[in-house]
Amino acid sequence: MTTQAKFLHPLLSCLLVWSCISAALAEDFSCEESGETAIWISPLTPKADAQIKIMAVSTDGPLAVLALIDSQGRRLPLQYRRRGGPPWALISSLEALNAGDYRVVAGRDGEQTACRPLIIGRSGTEESPKVWGLATEAFYSAWIEELFGAPLKEVIRFHSLEPVLQNTERNFLHSYLGINEDKGLSLTPDCADLPYILRAYFAWKVGLPIAFRSCGRGSADAPPRCEAATIKTEFTQNIKSQATFRNVCRELVNIVHSGSARTGLEDEDTDLYPIPLSRETLWPGTVFADPYGHVLMLVEWIPQMADRPGILLGVDAQPDSTVTRKPFWEGSFQFADIQGAGPGFKVFRPLVRKSTGEWRILSNGELIDNPGFAPFSLEQAQLSPDDFYARMTKLMNPSGLIYPKQTYEATLNALVEQIEARVTSVDNGETYLRNNPGQIIPMPNGSAIFQTIGPWEDYATPARDMRLIIAINVLNGLPQKIVRYPELFVLKDQSPEGVREEIEQHHSKLTKERSIRYTRTDGSLWELTVAEVLARKPDFEMAYNPNDCPEIRWGAKPGTEEYSTCRRHSPTEQREKMEQYRIWFREVRRPAQ
Repeated sequence: MTTQAKFLHPLLSCLLVWSCISAALAEDFSCEESGETAIWISPLTPKADAQIKIMAVSTDGPLAVLALIDSQGRRLPLQYRRRGGPPWALISSLEALNAGDYRVVAGRDGEQTACRPLIIGRSGTEESPKVWGLATEAFYSAWIEELFGAPLKEVIRFHSLEPVLQNTERNFLHSYLGINEDKGLSLTPDCADLPYILRAYFAWKVGLPIAFRSCGRGSADAPPRCEAATIKTEFTQNIKSQATFRNVCRELVNIVHSGSARTGLEDEDTDLYPIPLSRETLWPGTVFADPYGHVLMLVEWIPQMADRPGILLGVDAQPDSTVTRKPFWEGSFQFADIQGAGPGFKVFRPLVRKSTGEWRILSNGELIDNPGFAPFSLEQAQLSPDDFYARMTKLMNPSGLIYPKQTYEATLNALVEQIEARVTSVDNGETYLRNNPGQIIPMPNGSAIFQTIGPWEDYATPARDMRLIIAINVLNGLPQKIVRYPELFVLKDQSPEGVREEIEQHHSKLTKERSIRYTRTDGSLWELTVAEVLARKPDFEMAYNPNDCPEIRWGAKPGTEEYSTCRRHSPTEQREKMEQYRIWFREVRRPAQ
């Protein structure tokens, strides 16, 4: 096959859209990137006859053109998929290109916005040192969105982070360094580790520094405080092996915990800082700090449609290593005005290079009007929980009011996803105890039940069950919310009270129709309607102990057929402690660590 034929073959299907490339764009042979658009190519050193991935990322508007130019100036458009907004990304892949020099260009409205040389089959120009700034933050955001992207109806739940990063379609940076660096890489972060591990992985591949601090847990009266930052610069010094990355991760996970994200909003000595609540700042990769100790990360915005409210998606990791995508709502993203935490949306505090070549961390003041990073803001400190959720509802639905039934059904779907995720967590605990017959998992004392180490942290579900109770309260309270915030909904000619009654009837009907199934001790499946799960809310106040059989953990009553297969109970002293701690769950008031 000739060089020309080999170049054209994988792109013939694109010829139909040749006319999309304007004459002005075709005549522009410059190869520069603006500050608002950058093109990224994976791997760093592309090889002939191997897959090459391309991502064009823009921060000032959607892109419309992605094209490849060969050494003779022939230009062909590339097929791509769109993501984001902001930042906006076009993602494409190429197969079976000959060795040689090419250029990748991106543009919109007949204008070229970025150009990147693509050299195949030999070492290209030396990569310039990377720094954290607008381009790399936008690339990080687009990478996160691509990593966890999927159709809305698809359930995204992984047993760990490993299958996400090992998926070459999802992970744009897989084998990016060209040294088989992802082979055998296994990562099992918990919720606090997840954003740090992903940030470190990205920094490793791209060649950037990262920083993290040793922080306290805080108290009921004060949020956690942190020590001086540890700045890791290993990744900035040439290509580093997986062993180097593992060493950094090992140090990181031994230091980071949920207190790292719950630092005070005004605090300067933090890994993360608060940002404004706007569509322009809440990019994928933004971290959400739950005041009660959970940590999530935004991954995608789903725009509002005529028949569906807008949706903001996030991911979290659990102590059992599962990684799950879930929608933003009060049941998952918990915001509260308490003295012991600085809650809300935050981003990693950036590092910049000094004239000496050393790195330093930017202060809050330096981040207020810095065009390269999300601005520091104390806006969230001024909001009550109700105001916070109302604000987020408006951000997700910029076209205006939403229909109550749409809102109810989206909330119900989110609750069902949360219940189904709990099914997996309970099953994981059963698997562990089945593989360790006769073992009793020790139960810590007091607030340590929410944060400890070992099998209890991996398989007990106190934090998840508290969030489930909150989620049940949110769903049950939605009809009354319509009366409190009628300005958020399309009520047509109905009164708020009339719509509330309609939603209450809808609630009664749908919760009897929706159901989940869990596995009992003997391996049989038992079905529960959502209405039954809601009615068992008091049972979830004491259902988090993995030493109990799954029937007890799902609220089965002694003497019933459902309960008849139960063969395991937690020790009496553990049940007594759980009775003492029950008030925390009933009042959904997590104690200070």
